[in-house]
Order: sequence, then C-alpha cells, then structure tokens
Amino acid sequence: MAARVEWKPAAAPVCKWSGGKRQLLPHLIASRPSRWRRYLEPFVGGGALFFALGQPDSYISDTNAELINMYRVLRDDVDALVEHLGRHRNESSYYYAVRAQDPAHLSPLERASRLLFLLRVCYNGLWRENAAGQMNTPFGRYHNPDIVQEKSLRAAHHVLKTATIAESDYRAVARLAEPGDWVYLDPPYAPVSKTANFTSYTAHGFNWADQEAMAQLVREMGQRGVFVMTSNADVPAIHDLYHGLPIQIVPARRAINSNPAKRTGITEVIITSYPVS
Repeated sequence: MAARVEWKPAAAPVCKWSGGKRQLLPHLIASRPSRWRRYLEPFVGGGALFFALGQPDSYISDTNAELINMYRVLRDDVDALVEHLGRHRNESSYYYAVRAQDPAHLSPLERASRLLFLLRVCYNGLWRENAAGQMNTPFGRYHNPDIVQEKSLRAAHHVLKTATIAESDYRAVARLAEPGDWVYLDPPYAPVSKTANFTSYTAHGFNWADQEAMAQLVREMGQRGVFVMTSNADVPAIHDLYHGLPIQIVPARRAINSNPAKRTGITEVIITSYPVS
C-alpha cells in the first residue's frame, strides 16, 4: 500500500483544463488517506493531483475523447508527440485551420498534437466546446508561446507509463474501486449563482441530479471501505448533500474568468468518506 509520506510533485499537468486543481493541491494532498492501495481519478481533466502523486498503476478517466486520446498517445509514444508538436505554428490562420479539422479524420497522434497545440495558443488556454462538441475557443495571440513543452511532456509520460486510461464517466469507477483504494472525484462544481454554472468544457452538462447521484456513490463506496475524496463549491446545497461526512472549507481562486482582475478568491469544500487528521 502507498503510505502517507512527505510530498514532492512527480510531474505537472501538461495542459490547462477547466476546473484544474493546481492551486488546491496542498489542501488535497493534506487530505489524502494515511495509506491506500490503488489511486483512481475519474473527471481527470488536467490531472493535477494524479500527476503530483505519480503513483504507478493508477486509473484515470474522462468523458472527453480528445483528452483521453492525448493521454494515451503521451503514455505510448512521447517521442512522436514531441516531434509532431514542433511542426505547429503560432499563427491565427493556421490556428483556425487546425481547429476546424475533424478529429475523426486524424490519426491518434495527430489528434493528440492538435489538442495540445490548440490549448497552448488558444485564448486563456482553455478548451471549450459548443453544443455540437466542437472546440470553439478563439486564437489567443500570445507572443512566442512554448508549444512543445518537452520537459513537461516527458515527466508526465513517466507518470502515465503504467496508468490505465479510460474514456468513461465517473460511474465506471464504482465497479473498479476496491476496499483500500483511493478515489478522487472532481466533478463540475455546483453553481454559486444562477449565472455561474460552468459545464461547457464538453458538450455534456452536469446537473443537480448528477450531483445527487455522485453524492450517493461517494457514500456507497465509503461504506465498502473505499477511501473517497471529492471537491466542490462551498454552497449550502453541497453541505446539505454531504451532511454527516467530513467537510473542509478551503480557500481557492477561480481562474475561469478571462479577466484576471475578476479571478477573485473564494472558498471551496473538500469532502471525504474518511476522517482527515
């Protein structure tokens, strides 16, 4: 079993992703179980906690097919990915031509390179999809961005080498998690206001019924001896939904807003099925 020891990040995320947890990492690490077997993370997104832990034989999943394909290519052929990324150009017309490509007509390597290139140079570095599932973030007009980021890719490749990578939703983890495993669930957050619901990083939303179903799954896995941790918005409805479980309120900073001045400090919650010392 993996033990709770002094923590040094094994790697960093290779791309920015909505809901990323880089800033919340110290709180997540401090809330880990004292010991665990396998680490599982659906809703992996940018995978900040997964890459920081660097635990062999982990399981990660997401419903975004392009993201999962990229992680598989990064795991299986990092040399080819580094070489292909070096072909891209930081030009507006080129960006929109690549964005317009149909991933279904590309090889796995070309798809992975396309996703990372778009994220490196798109506005605010965030993947957004329209209702048809097409990436629609505009060109970012950055001066000389590092499109390849080879060192970061190779560090992440090392972490991914033994990982199981699945294109599936979070419910699949309930069939895989065994007593002693540690599961981190990072769903799209409950809205803090009527206009704050941000679920458009894929064409699939995540509504309140989904929040309720996930909360039930957290309790069920916890009762089976699985160590479960989840994070969410610090709103009364989430406190009510997870009543009776350990809930920590932690400071955070949301970076979704394109205006840095409006990326204000807030609080979020970390909920666990186990006591946190």
